[in-house]
Amino acid sequence: MSLPTLAPRPGVSPAFPAPLNARIDAVVRQALEQRRLVGAVVLVSRDGELIHQQAAGLADRESGQPMRMDAVFRLASVSKPIVSVAALVLVAQGRLDLDQGIDRWLPEFRPRLADGRPARITARQLLSHTAGLGYRFFESGEDGPYARAGKPGTAWGYSLATDVLGALIERVHGTPLDTAVRQLVTGPLGMDDTGFVARDAHRVPTPYVNDSPHPHRLRESEAVPVVEGTVGIPYSPARIFNARAFPSGGAGMAGTAQDFLRLLESLRQGGGALLPFALVEDMARDQTGGLDLPDAPGTGFGLGFSVLRDPRRAGSPEAAGTWRWGGAYGHAWFVDRSQGLSVVAFTNTLYEGMSGRFVTDLRDAVYGAAPAAA
Repeated sequence: MSLPTLAPRPGVSPAFPAPLNARIDAVVRQALEQRRLVGAVVLVSRDGELIHQQAAGLADRESGQPMRMDAVFRLASVSKPIVSVAALVLVAQGRLDLDQGIDRWLPEFRPRLADGRPARITARQLLSHTAGLGYRFFESGEDGPYARAGKPGTAWGYSLATDVLGALIERVHGTPLDTAVRQLVTGPLGMDDTGFVARDAHRVPTPYVNDSPHPHRLRESEAVPVVEGTVGIPYSPARIFNARAFPSGGAGMAGTAQDFLRLLESLRQGGGALLPFALVEDMARDQTGGLDLPDAPGTGFGLGFSVLRDPRRAGSPEAAGTWRWGGAYGHAWFVDRSQGLSVVAFTNTLYEGMSGRFVTDLRDAVYGAAPAAA
């Protein structure tokens, strides 16, 4: 199969003059100097050519270990588009129907609506997070209505849907999820460092949590709220080394920035031998019926990632149709097909690297703005 061309070259694209590298360097340096980040790997590809790459800061602050380009990061929700693509490969093979009730394959999974009726859930609703499921860490107390089914398809709610999707993939493919993802996605794309278990511990950066006066090392079982007033996500940094841990489709993988860029570039270029163009277009189409994502005006959700509907409302220089998502351990990425752009930024600092100022500054630097003064 034809794989994306991602070889670095001297100079930069004419549409991104030499200051591009300086702008991005300045954003990364400022985040490190202000101790908002501990370490990062940043890649920018334009029309299939790598025009910026850097590893900066520290993989482990306490030992002084520098960040490496081949660092293997805990991916958290960066796993969602990978697993979503695996499901769509099954659709392309005619083995899975996006709009048929998943009870055909998972008869034991039958959430019920508030009135007691069983909910009809489809793979499309799982992929677009409109299945009426939930995430406990968004709730305000330990006794909240975790994963209580609403009426699927009428609202958007970030949820465990991708983990259910993982179970669906296992059932349809007839193998454990790690094997299915390897055979359907990571193997064909040559994503050799991406999987559900990190085998090279020395390449895995230490995770940190934003704190004052500097980020603190993430502790095993530490719960860190994404939104103030919620119970937070309980983290297990050690889990990625446990081969017996169940393969979480929504948050359980590890991999390199280079591997993930290969996936994004395959999709940006139309799917290649992995997916037909029509399915890539379906991924990139807002599936919410015009609903905005929470705290993201002008942004909807496709099949595995967010889709920018209205750049003006979002206050973004990105073009309409731009794909974007992140990962709770400190990652962000976006694809602007109109500009031929794929950008990956993996860090070891949550949540600055996922939703902090660094993410906005990096985006603006890619599009031509110098970083604002502190």
